[in-house]
Amino acid sequence: MLYADETRERALLTWHNLRQQNERPAGKPNYCLADFVAPKASDVRDYVGAFAVTTGTGVDARVAAYKAANDDYSALMLKSLADRLAEAFAEWMHRKVRTELWGYAPDESLDNVALIREEYRGVRPAPGYPACPDHVVKADLFAALDASEAGMEVTESYAMLPAASVSGFYLAHPDARYFAVGKIGEDQLVDFAARCGIDVAAARRRLAPNV
Repeated sequence: MLYADETRERALLTWHNLRQQNERPAGKPNYCLADFVAPKASDVRDYVGAFAVTTGTGVDARVAAYKAANDDYSALMLKSLADRLAEAFAEWMHRKVRTELWGYAPDESLDNVALIREEYRGVRPAPGYPACPDHVVKADLFAALDASEAGMEVTESYAMLPAASVSGFYLAHPDARYFAVGKIGEDQLVDFAARCGIDVAAARRRLAPNV
């Protein structure tokens, strides 16, 4: 449960996560993103951030114009550039959170190689990616962030528009890491369905790549 402010009275969204169930080497835990957030019962005032950024405003119209002029190369290059800029925007925002907004790493000094290796503290998992494969939370995420004010929306199939967009969450725990949930068992599928308030068949369709 993510709350709107420090009173923790108004819920913004509930983010349901999954735990790895594959056999792991000795001493290696089966991760879930919830491991990197303090449990409510602990009374620790922990925080989760959220973001949605885009560099795709007006890109589709320009791509259509290039294609109408039979300039497929320019259309492809524009889409590729917009995608790369969106990823760079997300990377820049995450650094700003780490060094300024939350400021838990004010002295961070990482070169491009270190950034690519993700040597910074914290992660920014994105819905639909291996650590949180459920795309559906994007709808609640966009609503919580009022992403429509930036011209962003989620389709019925949970694709982001404009296409050159990135969204996700911020977790600052020093042990937070990226991982792949992988295949889950029927027990976790049933539990996920119950937590989401949907039937098991709907949950199976929603998590098809993981069951």
